[in-house]
Amino acid sequence: MDVVSSLVSLTVTKVLQFSGLADRNVLRTKKMEEKALEVYDVIRSIRDPEKPNTLEELDVVTEKCVEVQELGEDEYLIIIKFSPTVPHCSLATLIGLCLQVKLQRCLPFKHKLEIYISEGTHSTEEDINKQINDKERVAAAMENPNLREIVEQCVTEPDD
Repeated sequence: MDVVSSLVSLTVTKVLQFSGLADRNVLRTKKMEEKALEVYDVIRSIRDPEKPNTLEELDVVTEKCVEVQELGEDEYLIIIKFSPTVPHCSLATLIGLCLQVKLQRCLPFKHKLEIYISEGTHSTEEDINKQINDKERVAAAMENPNLREIVEQCVTEPDD
């Protein structure tokens, strides 16, 4: 049975290579990895609301927390799964809001954004995930001048 499975696998691989599909899949994968790095480069410099560190320095965001999927021609789904520093972090929603705002402002391509707290890293992750992916709540939060000022401080680059 293993011999048959190996032959089928080899045959499928060869068919994909000859048809050019394998090359297209490699190119698509590479393109998604490049987009993910582009997204990560935008969010890594966001500052923590309480500490003088960036989210990257605190390991709240890493390269591995960003996933990009192609939705259509030049349109992408961006999924970010961040990890608050402690399971009871009171600012996890604010961090999610900062991620939303910075990406909406800075990404040069059409995208849909989904931001989540990494599973098992926060005591109320489900509730926070709903909040940070609700466009109406995000818009309402940004209408609050105090909250908007905090977000601006977190997302503004040091040399802006």
